[in-house]
Amino acid sequence: MARTTPHDPFTEGQPLYWTIATQLLGELRDGTIPPGERLPGERQLARHFEVSRETVRQALEVLRHEGLVATDRRGSHATLAGLPVENPSALTFPVGARAVDPNAVDRATVTWETPPPGHAEALGLAPDRPTLVHRYESAAADGHGRRTAVTSFSAVALAEVEELARYRDRPGGSPSAQLRRAYDWMRKAGLALHHRDCITPLAGASSVRVTRRVHDQYDRPLEITDLVVDARRDALVYEFTLPAAG
Repeated sequence: MARTTPHDPFTEGQPLYWTIATQLLGELRDGTIPPGERLPGERQLARHFEVSRETVRQALEVLRHEGLVATDRRGSHATLAGLPVENPSALTFPVGARAVDPNAVDRATVTWETPPPGHAEALGLAPDRPTLVHRYESAAADGHGRRTAVTSFSAVALAEVEELARYRDRPGGSPSAQLRRAYDWMRKAGLALHHRDCITPLAGASSVRVTRRVHDQYDRPLEITDLVVDARRDALVYEFTLPAAG
């Protein structure tokens, strides 16, 4: 984390914990701590801001009260919307997600529920066992080019990737459930990703279905996504980067 500038005329005369809350909020907003990431522990934040842990605890309480930080059994997490400053993975989650477009209407939710039967089988889950299910919808401002994706995560993904596991404790259908960095979280957890995308035209319609299955280096399933795209006007583009030889 980069050291913040301690002087701020707008916080002079305020309690120290309020000053720290303001500085921490600045780091959340400028991407020093990417959206959705777990915040450093109280001890590390205390060293970073050169204050006591009690002051950090009070500052976090201010941000929690404002809905800018959420805390569960795995720690505190930034809840600000926005894109991270880190380089994203070559894979986009979910498959078919649009690039940031102010004219598009996007919606994403996460629920803890029984996945579709085909997903349960692909992930090795018992038929009635619930898991993390992510739904994504997108359409152009005029309603054309609609895309809908349903993703189910495996027990392996939830056990290995703490950023995914914490969504189990959130209320179902949360509208702030953007998992754009899901693949980066998996890679950060030490998982090498292998994906297989199958594209199938839908009979009697102008849409196509894309089914993505992702496994790790041990051939353990991590997630499966079914995407349906109105393909009359859109093209599906897949971009791959291969390292140079030698």
